[in-house]
Amino acid sequence: MRRCCQGVGLPCLFKGVAMAGARPPQFLLVFDFDETIVDENSDDSVVRGRALPEPLRQSPRQGSYNEHMQRVLAFLGEQGLRAADFRALYENIPLSPGMAELFQFLSKHHELFEVVLISDANTFGIEAKLRAAGVRSLFRKIFSNPAGFDRRGFLTLGPYHSHKCLQCPANMCKRKILTEYLAERAQEEVEFQRVFYVGDGANDFCPSGTLTAADVAFPRKGYPMHRLIQESQEKQPGAFQAAVVPWESATEVARYLQELLKRKC
Repeated sequence: MRRCCQGVGLPCLFKGVAMAGARPPQFLLVFDFDETIVDENSDDSVVRGRALPEPLRQSPRQGSYNEHMQRVLAFLGEQGLRAADFRALYENIPLSPGMAELFQFLSKHHELFEVVLISDANTFGIEAKLRAAGVRSLFRKIFSNPAGFDRRGFLTLGPYHSHKCLQCPANMCKRKILTEYLAERAQEEVEFQRVFYVGDGANDFCPSGTLTAADVAFPRKGYPMHRLIQESQEKQPGAFQAAVVPWESATEVARYLQELLKRKC
């Protein structure tokens, strides 16, 4: 039986603390990080204004970008950057337009939305930014490349996993992560009425292809995810099943979700 949002005690849950016995969330909201939650690519942010040696100036045309960033971070470590420096860099990356308002909406309706983050950035940078923005508690899970500091104090980076998807970089397939997460939650008897996916990049197109007609893809307008969805719709009408709601400001995502709650009531 579908619930009406007026019957789940919204005023009691503004701080994101579920009441004892509260029902599982109805919706899964998946976020990307770079150029979605934040308005920049965090890898670019940490090297801005720094003179990199020639082999590190350009992203590799062949090989692993994850391995390229391992080398970049090692170089920055050799230049003296340590945990406090990296934390400050990540904390100062600006949020995308309207993202603070979307987070406020999700905090207000925390019991309805389960929120996860799937990103090809790194766990240290993501955690630092979300905590600085005061929204870490919104996210049930963060899936990203593992990062931490070694005995030298250098920030180190690893791949998230291995997979067989030909569309995605070797270190991460977001489709695999999302599919496995939904299966895990189903085993825990949590099944979502709808899945919402907010992203921007080409690696967000792959997981959004698993969405059903009940779900919604929110591609950032004019970014690779948006263009790939448009190309898919032109080449194979109906193949991309989810509703598509492009956004320039994340307030547009918040308004869509607000209208959804109103219709359900």
